[in-house]
Amino acid sequence: MDSFKRTIFSLAVLCLLDTACAFAQEPADRPAKKAVEPSPALKEKSAANPELPFQIQLLETHIRFEVNGDSRKEVHTIIKINNILGARQFARISFDYNRAFQQVEIPLVRISHANGGTSEVLPSAVTDAPNPAVEQFPAYHDVRVKSVRILGLQEGETLEYRVITITTKHPLAPDFWLEHTFERSGQVLEERYELELPASRHADIRISPAAPPNSTETVGTKEAERTVYHWAKTYVAPKDGSSGGETAGETPGVADVGVSSMSWDYLAARLAELMLPGSEPIYEAKNHEGSVKRLRRQPEVADAVREKALSLTKDSKTQLERLQALYHFVSTGIRTVDTPLDATGFRPRAAVEALNSAYATSEDKYVLFAALAAAVNLYTEPALTGFCDKKALPVPGVFKHLVVIASAKAGEFWLDPAVEVAPFGMITPTPAKCALVLSRAFSMMDSTGQEWVIIPAKPPFAAFQSVNVEAGLNGEGQLTARVKYVLRGENELLLRVAFHRTPREKWKEVANLLALSDGFRGQVTNVEASDPLATKDPFTVEYQLTQSKFVDWTKKPARIPALLPQIGLPEPPSAPGAGSVPTKIELGTPLDVQTTMTLRLPEGTTVQTPAGASVERDYATFTSKYSSSQNSVTASRHVNFLKREIPTDRAADYNAFLHAVQNDQAQSIVLVPKPKTD
Repeated sequence: MDSFKRTIFSLAVLCLLDTACAFAQEPADRPAKKAVEPSPALKEKSAANPELPFQIQLLETHIRFEVNGDSRKEVHTIIKINNILGARQFARISFDYNRAFQQVEIPLVRISHANGGTSEVLPSAVTDAPNPAVEQFPAYHDVRVKSVRILGLQEGETLEYRVITITTKHPLAPDFWLEHTFERSGQVLEERYELELPASRHADIRISPAAPPNSTETVGTKEAERTVYHWAKTYVAPKDGSSGGETAGETPGVADVGVSSMSWDYLAARLAELMLPGSEPIYEAKNHEGSVKRLRRQPEVADAVREKALSLTKDSKTQLERLQALYHFVSTGIRTVDTPLDATGFRPRAAVEALNSAYATSEDKYVLFAALAAAVNLYTEPALTGFCDKKALPVPGVFKHLVVIASAKAGEFWLDPAVEVAPFGMITPTPAKCALVLSRAFSMMDSTGQEWVIIPAKPPFAAFQSVNVEAGLNGEGQLTARVKYVLRGENELLLRVAFHRTPREKWKEVANLLALSDGFRGQVTNVEASDPLATKDPFTVEYQLTQSKFVDWTKKPARIPALLPQIGLPEPPSAPGAGSVPTKIELGTPLDVQTTMTLRLPEGTTVQTPAGASVERDYATFTSKYSSSQNSVTASRHVNFLKREIPTDRAADYNAFLHAVQNDQAQSIVLVPKPKTD
């Protein structure tokens, strides 16, 4: 993946972070026992390590699941504030929940002052409001945030609070799930975790060997028997000074404790049923306990939705044209409410409601799109992306995005209407190479793994990037340049998102980040971009760049780099350890990158250009050319990534290719100004 790819990806991430609030199905807990104070030794350890803005002296969590899927979770936290930064971080504590099936109680918020004495926060300091992500969308006001404002918190004080989350009749009940990983960085000195499960539910329980429970007990009567797991973790700093304490050694990306009452095929069936209620049942699926869920074919189509579908496709002559017309409407005509997938518990609104309100979450966009497609005899399926481990514990919260798989005579197309600016046939990039299809079209009585499908390696069109720089140098060494980007492919999508989610008056900031990441310094002005919603054409960005003293003409000769974005290839992987599986060298989606520069020089300037290069492999090719004519110099670099990945045993060959590209980019253009005459 070249540096330009990584640049645009980081820009998109920055633009997306403002809505990355955490909504989780935090299942229920058992009533908390009397709070246990952290030991004096831990308190002394916290005071002795004030370099952290804050330190959690005690984190107690109690979770209880019921047979019907209801749950209760209580968290008790004691935090030592070490400095003003920590005080600012805890000036407000907030908890996300969904009012439709959850309630949050905050029975205690207490401050222990450094000079002695305590004070409790008054109930008037507690607010309950729609999450900022849904504030403008009344249909989703059940997605909420309960907050406590804590005034006057000072360095050296201790904050203590309890929060209780009760979940009742979750849309996926009676099924439940949970994942938890213990803190190992030293931010938490003492952590106590208690999980209580009904013995009559045969859930899949996975506990990491690195975090075995301290004790397990069986409580209750035979008819209501329950298993209770207890963990108590105390942080001990490693003697060698490395990060991680005595509980280190967990598998990256795998939770220490996981519970799920579902299998992957059953989860896909449950979510499919929630996403598309209505119509006649066509097959059955069993869960862990053998109970049967009946799934359905196509959504019911309201008259208003059918009329809209017919209106949108009246001029379409083929299935593909009908599909494109419906996609363009749902993608750009229905505003996306940007919430995490499970914020509403996968309980969608009716298609007609999304149509009438002109806004929808990604789930509701799919429901509307599927209903419109069904009205004109097109078939669609939802798929969840962002996770691809069939052997992992089935948990709906691991997925990051919902996309659409649509079928027409021209083929199968993966679509991403929730992004609003995704070209037809392109979805949000994800490292995960497969997706969970919420299919209603095949029997899942016995899991065959067919609910998992491979994501297409590339969009249905060739990906390319073109960067053209038209620049000039004056006698004072000032550089002025016009930089133009033209993109098609994954980077196009990410850059569209960046500009679409940034107000036009702040486009200069986005362009400035783009310029800096490509190695261009100076003042960015006159930023122009094509319409992010015009997805049928490549996306373009242009900006003006001015940099004073780009060249110091007193230095003879003056050396400058070619004014082209640097192409950064991934480094070869290190040699695998004994017994480990070699990883492939990832090059990313096939991509053709062409960069060109024309630089006008003061009259009489002598130019010495470097030699070009040409390297060809079956996985990528690279060429560069440099030339000069009267008062101007031109340069071009062309790299074409032909494969997504190559085997590790070709590391030496790839390393040679990498060095050839790096050596070429390190070359300079030599300028000698015309001698001044008296």
